[in-house]
Amino acid sequence: VVVHEWWGLNDYARSRAKMLAEAGYTAIAVDMYGTGKIADHPKDATAFMNAALAEPEKMNARFDAAMAILAKQPGVNKDKLYAIGYCFGGGVVLNQARRGLDLAGVASFHGALATKTRATPGTVKAEILVATGGADPMVPAKQVAALTGEMASAGVKLTVLNFPDAKHSFTNPGSTAVGNKYDMPLAYNEAADKESWAALMQMLAK
Repeated sequence: VVVHEWWGLNDYARSRAKMLAEAGYTAIAVDMYGTGKIADHPKDATAFMNAALAEPEKMNARFDAAMAILAKQPGVNKDKLYAIGYCFGGGVVLNQARRGLDLAGVASFHGALATKTRATPGTVKAEILVATGGADPMVPAKQVAALTGEMASAGVKLTVLNFPDAKHSFTNPGSTAVGNKYDMPLAYNEAADKESWAALMQMLAK
């Protein structure tokens, strides 16, 4: 299950699902906004994201529906489902793991790590991979440290990839232009993108 950035289910999120398909995996890109909303301006993206976060039950229902659809696809092992999220979506998939869903693994790329509902021992079933940028003020070091402590206390297998020079949205080739346009700390980082994707492929291969 692939969950989009705060911009909405756009071509970038779909491209990641296609990359998974090309690697031999069945993938579904889910619209967590539920209405096909796609933002081009950060103000709109923020509004869409905040509206979704204000209704967690709806987001959970959309994610559950995506998992159910995925599990029914030919050749899919329903005991080996994974969730992958970017930016806003990274936070979404971590929260799905915290809910205790039957996920084999969760990967968060430049995702929000903070939570009001910390994982408890025995709840999280998924192995977790987090790829984050050391130059990303949207996901500060204190969030990374808090997540590490949270998952250690909950007995969760966690791998954190910290790319010192990477800014927010470092996997999205279009992020540099957007960052420059709106004076935001967004930038594509090819090395971080490739290394984090390779780590995901290793996790799936296991």
